[in-house]
Amino acid sequence: MNFNPEFTWEKVQQTVEKLIFQQTGKYLSDIEMVVLQGAWDGKTYEEIAEAKGYASSYLSRDVGNKLWSILSAALQEKVSKKNFKTALQREWYKHEQNNPSQLSYSSTQENIIFPEGSVVLGSPFYIERPHLESTCYQTVAKPGSLIRIKGAKWMGKTSLVNRILQQGRTLEYQVIYLDFGSVERSIVQNLDKLLRWLCVMVSRQLGLDNKVNEYWDTDILGSNDNCTVYFEEYILAKTTSAIALALDNIDRLFAYEEIIEDFFGMLRSWHEKGKTYQCWAEIRLILAHSTEVYIPLDINQSPFNAGLPILLEEFNPSQVEALAAVYKLDWYKSEVEKLMNLLGGHPYLVRLAMYQVKTEDLTLEQFLSQATSEVGIYSSLLRHLLNILKQSPKLTSAFAEVVSSNEPVSLDTIQVYQLHSIGLVKYQQNMVRPRCKLYRNYFNRILNSDDLS
Repeated sequence: MNFNPEFTWEKVQQTVEKLIFQQTGKYLSDIEMVVLQGAWDGKTYEEIAEAKGYASSYLSRDVGNKLWSILSAALQEKVSKKNFKTALQREWYKHEQNNPSQLSYSSTQENIIFPEGSVVLGSPFYIERPHLESTCYQTVAKPGSLIRIKGAKWMGKTSLVNRILQQGRTLEYQVIYLDFGSVERSIVQNLDKLLRWLCVMVSRQLGLDNKVNEYWDTDILGSNDNCTVYFEEYILAKTTSAIALALDNIDRLFAYEEIIEDFFGMLRSWHEKGKTYQCWAEIRLILAHSTEVYIPLDINQSPFNAGLPILLEEFNPSQVEALAAVYKLDWYKSEVEKLMNLLGGHPYLVRLAMYQVKTEDLTLEQFLSQATSEVGIYSSLLRHLLNILKQSPKLTSAFAEVVSSNEPVSLDTIQVYQLHSIGLVKYQQNMVRPRCKLYRNYFNRILNSDDLS
């Protein structure tokens, strides 16, 4: 079959996404996309691995074999790295004949939706950090591993957590995602309730019956021991594959001194058990938080000095350029510099900017002129942050000092913790400064005016 020049990489991606979803109910993972595009470009597994920071054996034996196997089942013919192009072209041509519009849309235009929350799996708007994702994927494959993800608000923690869990699925793990940001206060401020909640939620997501009451021995054992026994004798005994357990927004617990040492000490002990006991090696822990732990923890009990530390920082100019290309914005380095002068490399703020420029057909100058106004795209976000600040007059006063100063400011430790958890400041040595000029301009105007109403 002659190769049709109209069958571009974009159409390959669309065709495979459709086939994979029909076959599995899931979309292509990031690592599968890496293998597919590398194969499309005619690269060997060794070349793909070297460019992306993976082990070639992992790409060929694990990711590649599984990808070609799923496509073989979907197309009902043997598909391999050598023949997948012609097999996919036949599928694309067949659908073009039957329904010309079905696969011939622009994937970017189809997916331009208002940016909110985490970036969905398979989205072209997810921008990878160099070697960061690959390091996480390699780590989660290791028995008893622990990954600690830290980043300010809206830096992409949950998006990364979801991709690590998706990598777990490709390794045929059972995956569990728990968001501590949504747990009721009455639970997070009581250790026994919190650990019972943890056991119940993990059981549910694994499809196991809730047997917490049967295993909880309050006469002899403490809450930590009860939780550990429940995991070891029930959850781990009932599961036949590794478990990737992600605990997101765990900084929600940092305010409760009465539970933090015991809870995180327990997690550290699980990680240590994984080095000795086979059953505990089956748990891969992923912890995500936005701030430092401001309560001192014993160095031997804290999970925050063990495992793989991942710090999510702002996008660099190359990553902002890459995102602009996904939005199909014809920008040069000068446009990127102008945008970053206002927003830095804040992933969420940058995405909002590009969304508005693209969907409303604005010039960059038009966007910048209204960015901090009451009708700009950031207006609701800025008001939301302002309302959080107003709940604490002392915090409001502290941030007013930060935005009015041209130099980094030294604040009380708790104030630094609170402002950083909101996402308003970044560290500069032991002091802080506004996270970006957008925040400085807006809050300096509002907080240092005579009327804060």
